[in-house]
Amino acid sequence: METAIRTVYTIWLREWLRFLRERSRIIGMIGQPLLYFLIVGQGISAAMAFRAAPPGVNLSYLQFMYPGILAMSVLFTSIFSGISIIWDREFGFLKEVLVAPVPRWAIALGKALGASTVALCQAAILLALAPLAQVHLTLPLIGKLLAVLFLISLAITFLGVAIASRMETMEGFQMIMNFLVMPLYFLSGAMFPLTNVPAWMSTLMHFDPLTYGVDALRHLIFAGAHPQVLAFLVHFSFTTDLLVLASMVLVLGGIGSWFFSRQV
Repeated sequence: METAIRTVYTIWLREWLRFLRERSRIIGMIGQPLLYFLIVGQGISAAMAFRAAPPGVNLSYLQFMYPGILAMSVLFTSIFSGISIIWDREFGFLKEVLVAPVPRWAIALGKALGASTVALCQAAILLALAPLAQVHLTLPLIGKLLAVLFLISLAITFLGVAIASRMETMEGFQMIMNFLVMPLYFLSGAMFPLTNVPAWMSTLMHFDPLTYGVDALRHLIFAGAHPQVLAFLVHFSFTTDLLVLASMVLVLGGIGSWFFSRQV
């Protein structure tokens, strides 16, 4: 067990140090959340009136979308972290690690934790911008939000690990990710309410793990809102959201570790 823990820590530290040494990724980590917030959030909010809210509910589109922007930031950073597996395979590092007498699942977990750490740093920038969205956050609330975002990031990272483990080229991985990421995001209810959508879309939304992540974030951010506002924003209980997210971490973690372990 001690060997597994050391392996997880070593791989996590490698992923983190590699991120810190790549200035372009650091610039991207700072610029991407600002792009999401200023263009996606404020741009759409300024261009359209939010008419989906029921009468009497005082809610701007930017406030509605803020939890979705948090989820978007974590989603993109986490799922594309699987590229590092293909990169390590092409340069021979992965082969050296896989022949070492350490559990392969520990290597996969270390990579997932490293990617999740980077994703949380990016999300922290967006949390600092919450006042611009007229969203009030306290320190205890920020801690809870980071915990939910960590669950989202870990689940999505394991999904990326599973897919990257079966891909031979970066081009193939990126093509699959581009096909997968946008449906995951759009079906999560991050950009529009889950009410009044077609039945087939509602069914797909219930199978989207990101739906429960966005719902959990809204539970936390709007916990003190008027009951009418809360009823409009959330669609599952907070307990259900956490159970689904935790289950997805375990399921995708098992799948990702299994696929990663089968590499030769």
